[in-house]
Amino acid sequence: MKTQVAIIGAGPSGLLLGQLLYQNGIGNVILERKSGEYVLSRIRAGVLEHTTVQGLEKAGAAERMHKEGLVYTGVELLFNDQHVRIDFEKEVGKNVVVYGQTEVTRDLMDARPATGGVTVYEADNVALHDIDTAAPYVTYTKDGEAHRLDCGFIAGCDGFHGVSRQSIPADVLKSYERVYPFGWLGLLSDTPPVSDELIYAKHDNGFVLCSQRSTTRSRYYLQVPLADKVEDWSDERFWQN
Repeated sequence: MKTQVAIIGAGPSGLLLGQLLYQNGIGNVILERKSGEYVLSRIRAGVLEHTTVQGLEKAGAAERMHKEGLVYTGVELLFNDQHVRIDFEKEVGKNVVVYGQTEVTRDLMDARPATGGVTVYEADNVALHDIDTAAPYVTYTKDGEAHRLDCGFIAGCDGFHGVSRQSIPADVLKSYERVYPFGWLGLLSDTPPVSDELIYAKHDNGFVLCSQRSTTRSRYYLQVPLADKVEDWSDERFWQN
């Protein structure tokens, strides 16, 4: 099989890239090591910045987001007993949309068949070859059968732990990282949001973010020590903090 661009990873980044390439007449094939159902089961962020909304519009996958997403024109900051609201539309003429990444992924999946693009789920043993040449290719197995995908370019959209990053030679790969002395504990709760807008708060115990996924589902983040484990945080302890 041949294509212009081989995309590794069928998460939102890979699917969005596939849509945008199609909009520009560029053929592509997406390879994903997990099933489509597994990809849709992953819970990730849910606040879409303005440029992301524009990208989904260009990709032809924004209709449901505009119908169901919650548009927020500002954000609240709480610190030192002060309450400050930042008005996005007033300051920069833009807003953000609360719309779960799972829903973004679903919309992009639903939009892809119209492009005629191929997505291979449960592609095992994916390997990148000749990535420093003008004729790279990718090999993989599907249902026990070996396949080869020749292409002009390979786009690695499979994250930090994916095969794409691991395929870059150690003497070429450059990583830039800033390690903070704390971690984040996130909780998805079927409870109404505490506010009509997102709240970023500084407290003596650390930072907290009150976010949301809908009018009935909330997303909270607490600053915790790096040594903490999920098991250290019971429901009672979380809500007390």
